[in-house]
Amino acid sequence: MKKTSVYLVLVCIVLALAAYLGYSNLFPQAEPPYDDDQEGLSGQIVFKFSHVVAENTPKGQAAAKFAELVAEKSNGKIQIVVFPNGSLYSDIEEINALKDGQVQIIAPSTSKLGELSPKWGILDLPFAFGSHEAMQRGIHGDIGQKLLESLQENELVGLAHWSNGFKQITTNTGPVLNPADLTGQKLRIMPNEIIREQFRLLGVESHEESFNSTYNLIEAGKVDGEENTISNIYSKKFYNVQQHLTISNHGYLGYAVMMDQNVWNQQSDDTKRILLEAMEETTAWNDKNAIKINEEQLALIKQQSDIQIHELTAAQKQQWAEKLAPLYEQFSGEIGTDLLEELETLQESYKTTP
Repeated sequence: MKKTSVYLVLVCIVLALAAYLGYSNLFPQAEPPYDDDQEGLSGQIVFKFSHVVAENTPKGQAAAKFAELVAEKSNGKIQIVVFPNGSLYSDIEEINALKDGQVQIIAPSTSKLGELSPKWGILDLPFAFGSHEAMQRGIHGDIGQKLLESLQENELVGLAHWSNGFKQITTNTGPVLNPADLTGQKLRIMPNEIIREQFRLLGVESHEESFNSTYNLIEAGKVDGEENTISNIYSKKFYNVQQHLTISNHGYLGYAVMMDQNVWNQQSDDTKRILLEAMEETTAWNDKNAIKINEEQLALIKQQSDIQIHELTAAQKQQWAEKLAPLYEQFSGEIGTDLLEELETLQESYKTTP
């Protein structure tokens, strides 16, 4: 073989090896020019925020608002990466994911927190709040603060309460106007002892399933309906597979934003300050935005579907409240008389007891 041919073969072998291993390994190049857009990225702090609802809901928008404020206040040094719609974890999995360090921030429904402390059940009592004003005073006042403090027993840090609004009832067996109208129906509910007992009193067959499975359960006929806020009914398009919607305002639905205690303790004072400032501003913003979203999306449901909408009268609400009143006594021992007395005082001050 000629020397030239040998040389060409060797060159081909070297080039093939270079392609396999990467050119940078065989032929070191000069260090790339400095890019000032990358300045400070090595010191960036990233928190994963997982939740299970859509981005156009009160919680979804509040999470985005919080991420925006944190980025602004930290000049981009702290990033909140939001994962909506249960894209990381379901509402049944997210608390364990937080404790295991898979995510750093979650905002589960307060109805899921009975597994941590039965005190949270006070927010699940039917007709606990009769107006948005009473609700906000309750969750941001002494009642709400005591509930957030109870998370410390499970090495969690409660950052805030985010309200979604009041729960309504949707079903394919209706209309639902009186308590007896639900007798024999099958409804999807959140895993929660008080909610389970509430529907037992109403003669309902409860199915405790994850939030994101609800549409398929209804569509398949495995349940007749569910209870939820207008924003969740709209964002998940439950109105497309339900024939009746009852505006009952029979219960509160909200979220507790939290972090793991160990993760919180690892943060600098400056990082904690930024997170708390952003959270306070987001919470005040959400109080107004949640009301606005639910009102707007109820109007959209009326425009976009043929679902029949019924609204309970004051007299009908009184019937529901009387039917469900035994729950207050039944769960008084678990919730605690101190919290129940504070709720009673709140109800009296707003005259919200039906």
